[in-house]
Amino acid sequence: MIEHLEERLSFNAKKMKRSEIRELLKLTARPEIISFAGGLPAPQSFPVNEIREIACSVLDSKGTKALQYGPTEGVDELREELCKLLLEDGIKVDKDNILVTTASQQGLDLVGKVFVDPDDPIIVEEPSYVGAIGAFRSYSANMIGVEMDDEGVRIDLLEATLKELDSKGVRPKFVYVIPDFHNPAGVTLPLERRKKILELARQYDLVVIEDSPYRMIRFRGEHIPPLQALDEDGRVVSLYTFSKILVPGFRLGWMVGPKELIDKFVVAKQAMDLCTPPFNQYLTAEFLRRGLLKKTVKRTVAMYKEKNELMLECLEKYMPKGKGVKWTKPDGGLFLWVTLPEHVDTGELFKKAIEHNVAFVIGSAFYPKGDKNNSFRINFSYPSKEQIEEGVKRLGMVISEALK
Repeated sequence: MIEHLEERLSFNAKKMKRSEIRELLKLTARPEIISFAGGLPAPQSFPVNEIREIACSVLDSKGTKALQYGPTEGVDELREELCKLLLEDGIKVDKDNILVTTASQQGLDLVGKVFVDPDDPIIVEEPSYVGAIGAFRSYSANMIGVEMDDEGVRIDLLEATLKELDSKGVRPKFVYVIPDFHNPAGVTLPLERRKKILELARQYDLVVIEDSPYRMIRFRGEHIPPLQALDEDGRVVSLYTFSKILVPGFRLGWMVGPKELIDKFVVAKQAMDLCTPPFNQYLTAEFLRRGLLKKTVKRTVAMYKEKNELMLECLEKYMPKGKGVKWTKPDGGLFLWVTLPEHVDTGELFKKAIEHNVAFVIGSAFYPKGDKNNSFRINFSYPSKEQIEEGVKRLGMVISEALK
């Protein structure tokens, strides 16, 4: 046993916390529990047969190359296919603007590693993605939260926050936003707010980190250009992942941004894992080349749309009426956000929910200071239709009891 272990840890290590979602998932592992807690894609969406055939093809044609180390930036075949994919979304880049990552969580860690010194101010939405909070906290960032409404981050509060910091001579290292089908809130940032964020970034000389894991999972509403496509100044870094649109098991994502910044991320990644697995990259490049991603996403969108509509119907049916209970109605993605009256602590509610064999993620996990307790996130992509109906029914009972 190491004596005085705490004294040997780094400043950043002492700040690290276990992921609340990962810890909660341990409690929800029992088979009798209906879990809305995870952010898991539906296994039925995985293109198993296509991947099996392409895997054999890659081994036959590029076997030794695919099983060898690869370049840190990512294999050229995949980055070139990603350039084509991004162009369809209005983003014109070449492969030197792209870094292939071990999913987007590594991208978040690289952002923290490259930009953040202890106590550096950064701007995040409230609530925000728990994985981003964990990554930035591990570098001891000073996370300054800006409230959201039903259309995403409030621009008036963002502008006021930046103005106040500027008056003190403080410049945040970056602004972190999730514009499309926000995790956990499920809301989507309108075009005018996106433009205003870029105007403020230009005014205050800021970097904008655009986290975009769900962008292709739109099942309602109109297409809105990404920040990366609207950026005229080269100040947006965008994070993407194949975890929600292909399979999470590949642990494959990518970053897009100005070449000088991508180069910094490449150097930082070299010290982390040398390279993302080349075999997964070659397989995914071929999957894209064959046009199979669009077909896979189309099936996934149809599936999630159906589940989302069912969950919204069940919430209307089973949640207590006129009690200050409300929820978001996302146009895509995997999540929606339920808000209860302020006196309800969803940490305590979670314990009651587990007793009734249903689970969610408590809202405080999505706030940097963990100081707001009356909301929770539920996932509709993973559970079956039967589980959605029964799970929401159980949640309605638990909430009704809490509000008495």
